[in-house]
Amino acid sequence: MTLAMQLPQAGLRRYGSLLSPMAWAALAVAAAVVLLSVFAPVLAPYDPDYVDLNNVLAGPGAQHLLGTDALGRDLLSRLMHGGRTSLLGPTIVVIGSTVLGLLLGLVAGWSEGWLGKVLGRLFDLLFAFPALLMAMLAIALFGKGLLAPILAMTIAYVPYVARLAQSLVVAERGRPYVQAYRVLGFRTPWVVLGRVLPNLIPTVGAQSTLNFGYVLADLAALSFIGLGVQPPTSDWGAMIEESRGALLGGYVLPAFWPALVVVLVVVAVNIIGEELSDRIGGKLS
Repeated sequence: MTLAMQLPQAGLRRYGSLLSPMAWAALAVAAAVVLLSVFAPVLAPYDPDYVDLNNVLAGPGAQHLLGTDALGRDLLSRLMHGGRTSLLGPTIVVIGSTVLGLLLGLVAGWSEGWLGKVLGRLFDLLFAFPALLMAMLAIALFGKGLLAPILAMTIAYVPYVARLAQSLVVAERGRPYVQAYRVLGFRTPWVVLGRVLPNLIPTVGAQSTLNFGYVLADLAALSFIGLGVQPPTSDWGAMIEESRGALLGGYVLPAFWPALVVVLVVVAVNIIGEELSDRIGGKLS
């Protein structure tokens, strides 16, 4: 076999083994949940807010595949529509914290003077405030809903990305290719954004994937205690909170299904994030 034939096959083997079978299964679960949530208006069998008092707390059957809640609302439809709200919040938080964290980390890692030190102390200060606590403080100031905790958690997760980006930039700053660009007279913004930043994205992306699972669990917890998404909007955490009365009455399914979906998505995202961190981030950092 010639070298020209070996190289493509080696590349295929490398990328084919990038994820383990467990990670592929986790990716399939996450993709299925996202697709069902995005296309919920088309795929959901019922209106998620339709109240049917003749089918209160009905078990799984032909009409309602997962059963109904205490108001006779179809649980499958509410799960599918609830995914739109439950996944939107973490997506916004992860995108916002990743962009801000990358920018601040680039500045802190490249600056060798007082600016880098000040930003480093700022990151340490933000680390002292847990994300859930900041979200509860924001809710106390601005009221219940989704906007306040999203803004607070975006700020709370910035230092996780920024500190990682800063350490990576410090390592990249001393590499020969950066010194060569400096000697050749390339401008600093071009070197940082055009050459250093692309080397950070895989590792930072793996960390942000892990952050998604943490944010999803935090926002679901806020909705469960009544501080996040408010009824009648469908949301996985709110569905669990609404099912507490039924649970005390011995009806487990209205609380079981949303709790199961939250656990599955968080576990799936964590598996994907850890796999990417080990296989991609570890190689490129």
